[in-house]
Amino acid sequence: MTSDSAQAPTAEPQIRSLDDIPADTRRGGDVRTLLSPKTAGSTSGFMGVATLAPGEKISEHYHPYSEEFIYLVTGQLDAQLSDRSHPLRERQGLLIPPNVRHRLVNDGDAGAFLVFHLGPLAPRPDMGHVDTE
Repeated sequence: MTSDSAQAPTAEPQIRSLDDIPADTRRGGDVRTLLSPKTAGSTSGFMGVATLAPGEKISEHYHPYSEEFIYLVTGQLDAQLSDRSHPLRERQGLLIPPNVRHRLVNDGDAGAFLVFHLGPLAPRPDMGHVDTE
């Protein structure tokens, strides 16, 4: 889950379709950043979705500048924050503070679908996400 390079802010509402955003599978699962500086001209954060099959994970990382908000729409996850397990069930939200290492593991028998938002943006896109595994 990374922020993209900024484009000029826009005063127009922006709508993006999941079908128009390519999947990012580098860190596990199917992650799609729908609204970001690059895709929609956002200036304060970015939002996307992730789909994890049973047993899949999004590998451990942290965000030095951003809080991450997660809302689990369907399924269940083991949210591992700083090596501590936090069960997350559908229709629950999770706030991950800046600098907290986290990994999301689908430990259920069905697919998991979540919405995420990060903000504020890092000073530069390459500073917003740090992989730890």
